Amino acid sequence: MEYPQSRIDHSGQSDSGGSQAQEREDRSTGSGAAACRPGQAVPRAHATPQAHATPQAHNAPQAHAGPQIVLPKNPALGVILSFFIPGLGSIVNGDVGRGAIILGVYAVGWILTLVLIGIPILIGAFIWGMADGYLSAQRWNQAHGIVS
Repeated sequence: MEYPQSRIDHSGQSDSGGSQAQEREDRSTGSGAAACRPGQAVPRAHATPQAHATPQAHNAPQAHAGPQIVLPKNPALGVILSFFIPGLGSIVNGDVGRGAIILGVYAVGWILTLVLIGIPILIGAFIWGMADGYLSAQRWNQAHGIVS
């Protein structure tokens, strides 16, 4: 037994090649006989909701492309991050190259502590990291027109 293929037009109505009166009768009685045939589309009235589907509003407001708001960088956050890992405050504030240099100098300072020359390098990189964490946030804010 062959079933005709169904077509769905843009209005969501099913056209299975059979009589439309039969489909209307099936929909009004709720028997769903036309919807149960294999190879045919299920009319919207008889579609079962899926548990994993999220409900969507038909008239949901669309996002308008407007001016983007630029949030300021917090200089205190740059200092706090650089306190724990020198150079991290600069990296977070967008100055990745300078932050990587500070972190590299700090790492070299740890290696050179074996010959005691690394201790001043560690202290210098630590202070440089915290100062640049603060200043890089201020530079970023100034470059983006934010007074901080």
